[in-house]
Amino acid sequence: MKIGRLTLKLRTTITLMICVVVVMVLLVVYVLFGMKVTEMTKDALQNKALSIARTVSQTSSVIEELEGRGDPNAVQQFAKDILTINDVQFVVVIDMNGIRHTHPDPAKIGQQFIGGDEIVALHGSENVSTAKGSLGDSVRAFSPIYGVNGEQIGAVAVGISLDSVHTAVKQNEWIIYLGIILGGVMGIAGAVLLANKIKKMMFGMEPEAISKLLEERSAMLQYAREGILAVDKNLKITLVNTEARRLMDLIGVDADPVNQMVGNILPQLRMDKVLETGKPLQDIEVEQSGVTLLANVVPVRVGEKVEGVIASFRDKTEISVLVERLNGISMYADILRSQTHEFMNKLHVIIGLTHMQQYERLEQYLAGTMLHIHNEADAVIQLVKDPVMAGFLLGKQSRGREVGVKIELLEEGILPEAADPDNSRELVTIVGNLLENALEASLGSANKVIGIGFLYEDQKLRIRVVDNGIGLPEIRAEQLYEQGYSTKGKDRGIGLYLVKKSLDKLRGSIYLESRPGQGTAFTVHLPYEAKSEE
Repeated sequence: MKIGRLTLKLRTTITLMICVVVVMVLLVVYVLFGMKVTEMTKDALQNKALSIARTVSQTSSVIEELEGRGDPNAVQQFAKDILTINDVQFVVVIDMNGIRHTHPDPAKIGQQFIGGDEIVALHGSENVSTAKGSLGDSVRAFSPIYGVNGEQIGAVAVGISLDSVHTAVKQNEWIIYLGIILGGVMGIAGAVLLANKIKKMMFGMEPEAISKLLEERSAMLQYAREGILAVDKNLKITLVNTEARRLMDLIGVDADPVNQMVGNILPQLRMDKVLETGKPLQDIEVEQSGVTLLANVVPVRVGEKVEGVIASFRDKTEISVLVERLNGISMYADILRSQTHEFMNKLHVIIGLTHMQQYERLEQYLAGTMLHIHNEADAVIQLVKDPVMAGFLLGKQSRGREVGVKIELLEEGILPEAADPDNSRELVTIVGNLLENALEASLGSANKVIGIGFLYEDQKLRIRVVDNGIGLPEIRAEQLYEQGYSTKGKDRGIGLYLVKKSLDKLRGSIYLESRPGQGTAFTVHLPYEAKSEE
């Protein structure tokens, strides 16, 4: 909270706000209870005065004095004793004419009663009033006096000074003040404890920091490449990020999954088991609607309790593509290694012939080696004008020599340099995977030869990869390009899938000719824009 330029911390803000509320409540309580205490104190004093008046009116000496049979001095002394004992201002006995028979000031005995509020009592009814008499303002209680024959013969007035009333009220106000002080102390203590509790629940963070952290975490979740799904302890979905929604669309979940039971959407994640046991599940495969997800499911712990479960998952196809790309990098590394190995062998021969001073033999070896390299490189350079593909094929030829397989270019046409560099990379993926399959197929044949040819005409490119390997069994051609399908065993079936994926991107097509034991030929057709038509 900001006050001007001053920014208060959360704990201080909560404490101040609660203290303000407590003060306001205590002020209201003070006003209400103050009025009530004043009223109750005044009522108590009035009842006290009325009770004294009733007692005096029933006293026989007072009745006898008003009937003319009693001692006036005894009644005056009796009135003084009642006044002293009960701590009242006056006790005045009057006859039916309003003449005083007793008074705290003896000089006023025999005089007319002052105030005018005695009329009600002289007519036979008790009453309580506030009036100004000879002794000042007072609260006065009147009670009629009846003789032995039952006729009214007078009245008695008992008065309590208003100053005494106010003093009594103030004496009782200490209870209010004590209550306000105790309420204030307890309110402040409660405010501090509540502020500390809330601060602890918020891990000691200020609202601005929590807001910033929430925005950062939300951005991290929404832009993560993995699908993230969270459920509470009731297995109700509470969080689904953007990638998880995309993957759910792939498996046919159209409705909003939030607030749905996870068992109705992805029961294969087994989040109920993780919630029950508290043990995570790593790298589990979830297959639904033809889509395979690779998932990790972990419990969410708050203290020692499992309060929910989070699952992260990705399309296994995407992971396989990444693996294949890494395999491609590994393939390039193998090509470089084979070239290095071949170069080192030739270098050792040169060093040996030099050491033996066989210079004539050295000259013949160098001439033959250079001729072979030039012939091989010239063939590639003449037919392949794209430098990326040319370098790739030279490396593949070195790899082939290392495993005893000859890779030769078919003089069907040329491959011009691509106008779009991205097309070159896609071509490397297509040719690389086709050659890799041909290399593996040729290892089991006697004549290990692979041919590759390019033909570019009218902005269209044809690529042929031919081997004399073991061939393929009788299968549907479409199966070869499905992810995970392979005739070579498990954990294979990625290469031709990537070939088909690249061809789809380039709007191309592929055809297969194969006979068991006689070899295989792949023919690729695709639109191709050359950098130069020369």
